[in-house]
This record gives sequence, structure tokens and C-alpha cells, in this order.
Amino acid sequence: MAQNIWYFENVNLFNVMCPNKTPQHGQTDGHFKEYEKGETIYFTGDKARTMYLIVKGKVRILNYTEQGDEVVKAILGRGEMFGELALLGEQERSEVAEAMDSHTTICPVTVEQAHELMKDDKDFTLSVYKWLGLRMRKMERRLDNLVFKDVRQRLIDFIHDLAVEKGQKQEDGSIHIEHFYTHKNIAHLIGTSRQTVTTTLNELRQEGLLDFDRRHLYIKDSSAF
Repeated sequence: MAQNIWYFENVNLFNVMCPNKTPQHGQTDGHFKEYEKGETIYFTGDKARTMYLIVKGKVRILNYTEQGDEVVKAILGRGEMFGELALLGEQERSEVAEAMDSHTTICPVTVEQAHELMKDDKDFTLSVYKWLGLRMRKMERRLDNLVFKDVRQRLIDFIHDLAVEKGQKQEDGSIHIEHFYTHKNIAHLIGTSRQTVTTTLNELRQEGLLDFDRRHLYIKDSSAF
């Protein structure tokens, strides 16, 4: 289940899609853009003509309710892409993207550049669209979970997704996951408090289902996830 963070289905998205790494575009390191913690990369309603690959740091994708409350849809790290709905024809942003770390660095890819890269490689094109579909379904499932599942099950589903994306199976049958999420990050994503995440993780540990430390999860009973 392990994936190199710059790869998707054996395609190195960063080297292939970032114009800074594509010789024919003749770009330099100046093509990268840097943001400070809390700085907005784009707002709802902004024109959507660009996708972004994260070179360094973390980015959160969110919306606001009518009451002004934040709804965090995703927290993304190095090697991940956001703003990808532009490739599917989105004209205006339907969400907000915000840097979470100081010196968050991203590589912008315009829709035109992406189409140029995709037009002569059908396998790569199919891989990109499959990835887009998976991302959309994952986000829809997460939002459904906020409505229909309790906190424990939402946390279990979150860990399951991490295991699929980043998990490494060990000789004893357990699964090791290295990740960058704090308990507060997880709380934002599953719609609860940081304390509830910590309490629920401790309950799962006491039940012998998993163990964890600051940057690692160890699933001991994969049937529970």
C-alpha cells in the first residue's frame, strides 16, 4: 500500500506536471510561489485556471457555513495537488485554500500547461482523471461521514484512508503509517474537538487495535479498519 509521495500510479506528478521541472517550459526556481502561515492562496469566487503541487509545507482546503463556521475539507502535504477542479472545467473557486506552515512552497500548473502535457500521453491522461475521480469521491465520503457517522467511526474511516494511501504492511501483519497530521488537524477533518480525537485514539489503543506516537500510527488489527 506504500506510495512515494511524488508518485501516482508510477507517474512522477511533480517532475512531469510542474513546469519548473519540465525543460521545454524553460522555467527557473522563481516559478515556485511561497506563502506564509495563514496566507490565502485563493478565495471562493476567484477564477480557476491553475492547479497547484505542494513542494513544501501544508495547505488546508475549506469552506464556510452561512454562520461563518469553518468546514475543513482536506489538509494536504508535500507532493499532493489541489485546485484540480480547474482541470474539470471549474470556472470559479468553490473553496478556499490556505497555507498552514511558514514558507509553504507550491508549483502552479495552468490548465493549458496540463492539457499540453496530457495531449500526447493517453495513459498519463487516464491516470490523472482517475486520480481526480478518486479524490472527489473521497471528499464526498468524508462530508457524508460528518452527517451519518459518529466520531469513533469517522476516526476509524480516516485511519483506514491513511492506511490505503500511506500504510506499509509489516512482517507481523500490522500496518505502519507515517503522517503529518496533528490531533487538531484530524479533529478539523472529522468534525470534532482535539480532545475527543485524543480520547478516542487512546480508547482504540486500550482495545489493542492500534498504537501511535506524534507522527506514526501502528494498526495492530487491520480488520477493525
